[in-house]
Amino acid sequence: MIAQAGVPALGVIAAGVLVGGFIRGFVGFGGAMIVVLAISLTLGPKIAVAASCLSGLPVMFQLLPTAIRKSERAFVLPFGLATFVGAPLGAMVLVALDPAIMKFVIAISVLGMTFLLFKGWRAKQAGSAVFLAGAGATAGFIQGMAGVGGPPAVAVALSRSGTTERQRANVIGSITGLNLCTIVPLYLHGLFTPTVILLSVLIFPVYSGAAWLGARFFGGPGEPLYRNAALAVLALISAVTLLVSLRDLVGG
Repeated sequence: MIAQAGVPALGVIAAGVLVGGFIRGFVGFGGAMIVVLAISLTLGPKIAVAASCLSGLPVMFQLLPTAIRKSERAFVLPFGLATFVGAPLGAMVLVALDPAIMKFVIAISVLGMTFLLFKGWRAKQAGSAVFLAGAGATAGFIQGMAGVGGPPAVAVALSRSGTTERQRANVIGSITGLNLCTIVPLYLHGLFTPTVILLSVLIFPVYSGAAWLGARFFGGPGEPLYRNAALAVLALISAVTLLVSLRDLVGG
């Protein structure tokens, strides 16, 4: 299937992996959306989502030392652990609710929160362990139910005060839990096929190298740009989610 895709299609995939990897390394999230969009144009969404998940695992561990060293454990631990509680519950209600409607509501909510963050809003409750556990469980629930738990998680991480270095580390830490939550459902649905594994092996070096460059860019001239860049990526992901959900609602 990969060999039959053609040179132009493979070029689109390579470009998407490069851009997605750089953004993942720079802002700490958002790369998967670009990789999924690039692959799904040629090979379909199921292969795209599964390949993005597998190829992103090494990059997740590549960025994890930064999160361990520089993130706030008081944020990452309650938030991250709670995602594992929320994700199975979200998967349980997936069959009872229309995912398109949920994605629409979530996208609107995150776009509104992104606007508030851009205006300088901070969540006063963001330091409470109860609030963080609830936010983590909610993000995990959304991930299990609609597959879009990342934007709410990032919005909560960015709502906390601190240096850009700490905010990025918090983002990486919160996204790590959601990435791990995604593996089991994809495996249980039999999506890790030989084609997916081969594609993941092929794109991993490019994705990992681009993520390294993105992380290096953050450590140099990119750090002052981080917050606005993260908010821009967050708004873009939410807008794409909104458009896809509208398409599904109209098409359904």
